[in-house]
Amino acid sequence: QVQLVESGGGSVQPGGSLRLSCTSDSIIFSIYAMGWYRQAPGKQRELVARISSADSTNYADSVKGRFTISRDNVKNTVFLQMNSLKPEDTAVYYCNAQHYLLNYWGQGTQVTVSS
Repeated sequence: QVQLVESGGGSVQPGGSLRLSCTSDSIIFSIYAMGWYRQAPGKQRELVARISSADSTNYADSVKGRFTISRDNVKNTVFLQMNSLKPEDTAVYYCNAQHYLLNYWGQGTQVTVSS
């Protein structure tokens, strides 16, 4: 059974930073495109950032310049560095691994930005 394990969520004040991590030992990590999605209450899940197996990245417009996605294929881990956090970034953040028709999700980690 494929498992993606997220960590690093929590509560932070506006303007603060968090770093999310997602790791998996049950897939050939390096061949997967890895992504971070988020879902706020009452809203649809949306793409935050994605990094391909070739390290190309793309971001949602709302996080460009504030969030950075990266990966470490030796540690089988993808990271999401989130800076200058805003209350509207509050959501459950999900890790995703995708390779052609193979698509896996983590259990989600809560990020709350509030003063």
